[in-house]
Amino acid sequence: MSTISVKDGTTIYYKDWGKGEVVVFSHGWPLNGDAWDAQMLFLGQKGYRVVAHDRRGHGRSSQPWGGYNNDTFADDLAALIDALSVKRVTLVAHSMGGGEIARYVGRHGTKRLSKMVFIGAVPPLMLKTEKNPDGIPLGAFDGMRRGIAGDRSQFYKDVSIPFYGYNKPDAKVSGGVQEEFWRLGMQSSIIGSYDCVKAFSEDDFTDDLKKIDVPTLFIHGDADQIVPANNTSVPAAKLVKNAKLKLIPGAPHGICTTHADLINNELLAFLKEG
Repeated sequence: MSTISVKDGTTIYYKDWGKGEVVVFSHGWPLNGDAWDAQMLFLGQKGYRVVAHDRRGHGRSSQPWGGYNNDTFADDLAALIDALSVKRVTLVAHSMGGGEIARYVGRHGTKRLSKMVFIGAVPPLMLKTEKNPDGIPLGAFDGMRRGIAGDRSQFYKDVSIPFYGYNKPDAKVSGGVQEEFWRLGMQSSIIGSYDCVKAFSEDDFTDDLKKIDVPTLFIHGDADQIVPANNTSVPAAKLVKNAKLKLIPGAPHGICTTHADLINNELLAFLKEG
């Protein structure tokens, strides 16, 4: 397996396919790099070098007790990019991964970057606060933690339904997709899954977003039940200079799977711009 060891000794697994311009993917919670298979296959076949890592505590990476915060995730990502000795990288993130790549810029700048893409991503802030009155109440995230600590296996099965919009009357439900969500989720450590709820819900990425100075695209399904677009990508796109925002009608949170062809083509078009 391809791995690196980061400063606290944690082993980070990654897959590195193809040759060409480099696209590095950051996955959502509670999944791992395999969640990007549809995009990596497509772009790899189009002549791009595609890289995806498993976040610490997830997939094939090691499972430390600590470090489940966005500063550490960003530093892990920076260590991977440094180890690969790549430049002019396009960072692509889904959901929680959006916080990771935003914080990467906040801590490490954009000197190695070419472009950024946020898909159904959590920035700038999910939690309801005095400064963010339209956010999601803390009780919703407390409920997630109870589900993880109680019956994590069933919790992931339940979450997969709204994640892919399978509770909508016109949804084309795939049992295979639901099983894959459960499988990847159960590969994560319980402490990692638990602590990541705080990381993706409570961190404010406003200042990180303001530091982005490369071409940036936000894509979000307007039927996202997990990370509502109006609380996240809509305000986030206004914080990034000259960012583009594309809202996809009827698309759920798991848009990279349910609308894989659309996402693939949007990514390819954006990569070819400029």
